[in-house]
Amino acid sequence: MALIRDLRRHVPCKQQEEEEETDEDNRKPAWWQTDWKAEPTPATPTTAKLIPIVTTADTVDAVELAQTYTRRWPVQENIIRDFLLPLGLDTNHGYGKTPIVNSEEAREAGSLGEALGQCPAVGCFCTHAVSPGFSSLQSPRGAQTKAYGDDQYRKLNVHQDALCAQGVDYNERRPQIKAQKAAIDAELEQRWQRVWRAYTKSNKECEKQKHYAHEQCDLLRALEDLAANERTMYELDNRKDQVMTACKLALANLAMWTRDHYFPASYAHATWARLAPFFHLPGVVVSTLHTVSVELCPFNDRQYNRDLITLCQRVNEQHVRLPDGRVLVFSVKEICRPILHGQKRQIA
Repeated sequence: MALIRDLRRHVPCKQQEEEEETDEDNRKPAWWQTDWKAEPTPATPTTAKLIPIVTTADTVDAVELAQTYTRRWPVQENIIRDFLLPLGLDTNHGYGKTPIVNSEEAREAGSLGEALGQCPAVGCFCTHAVSPGFSSLQSPRGAQTKAYGDDQYRKLNVHQDALCAQGVDYNERRPQIKAQKAAIDAELEQRWQRVWRAYTKSNKECEKQKHYAHEQCDLLRALEDLAANERTMYELDNRKDQVMTACKLALANLAMWTRDHYFPASYAHATWARLAPFFHLPGVVVSTLHTVSVELCPFNDRQYNRDLITLCQRVNEQHVRLPDGRVLVFSVKEICRPILHGQKRQIA
């Protein structure tokens, strides 16, 4: 078995497990930055496809095996062409082609561009989103709430120390401090609930902007791949081929008219396959001032020769004239017989 690379076809490379486990954000720019600009998603690495060539030979050179395999495509094309040649299906009289816009790819590029234009711009609709990985304490409202709580607890400690300095008994000051602490805790609980609601909203907006950023990058990648794989489309001008087709049709009608007027009655329904030998006969043409004589070579078949003689007689009886007025005369060349054949006839 031998392996060759097909450079015309590419397949995605198999990535290592460590690369597959890489976080998706690591392969994209930091979209939360102010100077971020959408860029195409990195293209998937590809490599030429490997084709295994298997042979049943006991020993064979790998290079020779690969060369034999690569030559099979033109050989197959020649076989198909040789099969179509006798049927007359390979005839192409030529055509002109002009490069034009690939309508299918242009339509796909238009739809991708429209989707890219409709995709919301990152950062234009959210004022509370924070960059990924930030906690609620790192948000402005969380920092303010924490500072406010620290200040309230510090004031509570100062008030407790003042009561101690005044000589207030522990059993008397404990209910006051506990009530003040409960009030501070209740107020802080409400503040922290507002912080968490804002943080949850910020996370949702963050995910939304992340989705739009990735969508923009993927659309740009699709546009670049489409442009890289664009194929040229041509508009064919087959007027020459149509003219030749009309000429072949006229020639076929002429052959049918000749069959109906000059061929024996047994050829009334004959097809071109049966008439072609008569039209392909070689001969000698002698042109004079008033006539054009055509002497045809005979067939090797007696029945065909009898039909050919009848054909010539019918043409001569109707005095067929050419466009210039000269008479067309057909005859069959005499068959050259061996001398022994002539002597045999005289003895008989």
